Amino acid sequence: MIVVGVAIAFLVLIGDVKTTWSFSAFNVLIYYAITNFAALKLSPEERLYPKWLGWVGLAACLFLAFWVEQQIWLVGLGLILVGLIWHSLIHRLING
Repeated sequence: MIVVGVAIAFLVLIGDVKTTWSFSAFNVLIYYAITNFAALKLSPEERLYPKWLGWVGLAACLFLAFWVEQQIWLVGLGLILVGLIWHSLIHRLING
């Protein structure tokens, strides 16, 4: 999240509102897609809404996320990949 915050602050400082908005929209939609995916993993007793609604939410978020310019979602996916690699490295260092 810190990297995304710094990236958005940088985009705001250079004055390109459309790029900043698009980058923010992509990241929020990916966040909501992950949330919908997590909801699909809930047991039936924990679930508030039908499972199909989680699938619709996941599909809608992913569909909309990739309507921004290709450069925006490529950078966004790249940052997510860097974060996953960072997380994996830290996890391996801590757990041996």
